[in-house]
Amino acid sequence: MSVIDQSGTFNLGDRRVRRLGYGAMQLAGPGVFGPPSDHGAALAVLREAVGSGVNHIDTSDFYGPHVTNRIIREALHPYRDDLVIVTKVGARRGADGSWIPAFSREELTQAVHDNLRNLGLDVLDVVNLRIAFDLHRPAEGSIEGPLAVLADLQRQGLIRHIGLSNATSKQVAEGRGITEIVCVQNHYNLAHRHDDQLIDELASQGVAYVPFFPLGGITPLQSSKLSNVATRLSATPMQVALAWLLRRAPNILLIPGTSSLGHLRENLAAARLLLPDNAVEELNRMTDKAA
Repeated sequence: MSVIDQSGTFNLGDRRVRRLGYGAMQLAGPGVFGPPSDHGAALAVLREAVGSGVNHIDTSDFYGPHVTNRIIREALHPYRDDLVIVTKVGARRGADGSWIPAFSREELTQAVHDNLRNLGLDVLDVVNLRIAFDLHRPAEGSIEGPLAVLADLQRQGLIRHIGLSNATSKQVAEGRGITEIVCVQNHYNLAHRHDDQLIDELASQGVAYVPFFPLGGITPLQSSKLSNVATRLSATPMQVALAWLLRRAPNILLIPGTSSLGHLRENLAAARLLLPDNAVEELNRMTDKAA
């Protein structure tokens, strides 16, 4: 059994993927805008990730924009049969690198075609609707209009499966009344656990939950506690954070991103890190309230 196999597997739509995947956002330039400083290193990271067994890559054509998808195509096309590429739509980039909501039918349709062209695909495995009522956090608002656009593109055969990103529980429920939702991608980690109930509900329904920012929003005090646990286990804080997420629920799929081969190898090694119960109990107390 390879290292990454120890992370386990879960269904992403009709595909079975390893629970430890890769997020391509950091392959773009600073601020996820423009090209990377080292194009060759970006190609190498992608090739090693897939060569190590990663078969779930998260991306978007608004990373760059158009940068990460073109790098993925250059590095990996023609794609392995077991590789699932998940992309997202619902935003665009301004000339200054700003993030702008893009929810109209025309914008969503163009985004899907941009993803298809730049990835070199005839159909997208999974498209997440990035909900942008608030660009930085989930905020309430009906998603019926934009989700109906994606459902129509799905009926046209351009999209296999649909997911949601930056979504509230209410929006997930609304979305599931419109079309099948195969994954939810939100900010969640051992300190930021507002989605605890949602994760458990989705797990009971066989729906994947994909947390981003595994160390995002952690306070200095929480970081110190995490580092203490990592030191005792001869691991890095990121490895401990990823291992905790893998243990948190069976439907959690991880997409840690990096542009460094060294960090990629460290992240993938988290699949074999077994957290003792006392460490889990200590980490479980690192909630927003505990901070």
